[in-house]
Amino acid sequence: MSDPRQRAIIKVFRKYSNSLGPDALDLLEQILDENEIDEEEIESSIDTIAKEYNKQDDAAMKVDVEVLRRVYESFQDQDQRSEADVDTIDPEGHLFVIDAFEMPLWHWSVERGTFERVNTPLTVSASPESRVSAVRDRLHIIKQCVLRNEHFAPSTLPSGDHDRLVTLKSTKQLLGRAGERFLILGMLTHSKEGKLCIEDADGSVELDFSKLDEPGEGLFTEGCFALVEGEYTEDATLEIIAIGQPPCEPREMARSIYGHIDFMGKGATSLLEDGQFAIRIRDELPDLHFFFLSDVWLDHPQTLPGLQKMFDNCIENSFIPKVIVLCGNFSSQSISHGNSRDIQRYQDNFDALADLIASYPSMTRTTHFVFVPGPRDITGNSVLPRRPLVSSFVSRLKSKIPKVHFATNPCRIKFFNQEIVIFREDCMSKMLRNVVGVKPDARSDDLKRFLVQSILDQGHLSPLINNVQPILSDFDHSLRLYPLPTALILADKYDRYKVTYTGCHVFNPGSFVGNSFVFSTYKPAETNSEECVLDLEQEEGMN
Repeated sequence: MSDPRQRAIIKVFRKYSNSLGPDALDLLEQILDENEIDEEEIESSIDTIAKEYNKQDDAAMKVDVEVLRRVYESFQDQDQRSEADVDTIDPEGHLFVIDAFEMPLWHWSVERGTFERVNTPLTVSASPESRVSAVRDRLHIIKQCVLRNEHFAPSTLPSGDHDRLVTLKSTKQLLGRAGERFLILGMLTHSKEGKLCIEDADGSVELDFSKLDEPGEGLFTEGCFALVEGEYTEDATLEIIAIGQPPCEPREMARSIYGHIDFMGKGATSLLEDGQFAIRIRDELPDLHFFFLSDVWLDHPQTLPGLQKMFDNCIENSFIPKVIVLCGNFSSQSISHGNSRDIQRYQDNFDALADLIASYPSMTRTTHFVFVPGPRDITGNSVLPRRPLVSSFVSRLKSKIPKVHFATNPCRIKFFNQEIVIFREDCMSKMLRNVVGVKPDARSDDLKRFLVQSILDQGHLSPLINNVQPILSDFDHSLRLYPLPTALILADKYDRYKVTYTGCHVFNPGSFVGNSFVFSTYKPAETNSEECVLDLEQEEGMN
């Protein structure tokens, strides 16, 4: 084929595993002509159409001309609506706090190559089958991302470049092939003999780290998935020469393929709608902020004065946030085994907080207060996802604050096109305690980056075995990070940080109480956060 424009069209659709017949190709060329698309914009324009086509329920691998025409007409209708839509957006109607136990479960279907919704009721007493299914879903979600990566996807390479393609193999393909080199994607786990292995859907193989010079970046724990390259030996072991985290897929790519799937249960939006929302948030809500606080120890004598000073600064500077998220632990001491006096004091502290917040009526009218329990707080269960704070302790907060939300841990905030995940767990210490195979020789800043990279590459908030971190397997999907969220708050007792990785902004607000009072503000218009310091001694306010 000599026409470079046709080659460009076919190349784009082939990236999404679609084939084009002559009629579909003619229609696409007609669309390019009608809209006078320049040569340098052909691929991006066709890519937009291909993404939207693949989100249609009746989309076939061989492109259907009628479906393609419908997609093009929908773009034209949206353009006309966007020109007519000049109403000011209302953030209240687009703000949702999402409970982990309310998120729909979507299983990965190997046969259909997509997600399928599970309609049977989910239970906390899950079956052994659901535990296996949760792990398999994690594997299949990571694998389909890997196979779409440019280093693994043959459909994106010109025919002469296939020798550069890295091919994944299964553990069952190792048998009888000693001396050959293989690349395996699987879960790091220990065998019954205590040997470290990599396990996939077909079996497992023991790993030998003796010839590994330097591992890839990240924290490799038992229960995480890894890409391992090595030589299969006569001793039935894989002699590793390289180990790395699976590549992370940007949110835009995942949304372009699965944008029609409502992962959060609050309605799906198209990529075009997401783009329009992003522009309008930037233009119409440039000063809207969310506050995030962690380790709000209500039994600490300086916590309530610190919160009072923060509220005073907000009123004085007309800087009232739309959302204030307060993460546990809400006590500096564990009270799960405390006596009746400790438990009464725990409730009294929440009552005092309710009285403090209610004394700022301008904030209680407009601000949403979200409470996320920590590992030591009193909730209905002690495994992930954790249920909200026990209602008897927060009755005064419920009665005095109209926009209060008692969330699960983790929970999510859906704000227009943005997905904000909040997780209160001491992730850094737990991950470092369970590193296997290779120990990271890294400074603190590197460890922060490794933690963020590992959790996002794994597409899961807790890539650990169930013995280390028990998870309700029917609700394992509430800990998934696929598609990548817009922002992830890893509230941790570890040092505060902020990192943007593969387009996802991740930050730890740090413990609120210390030498000074610290928290983070998040600005949806910029999808970025700022670290704030409140110093009672010097009356310096927020910096």
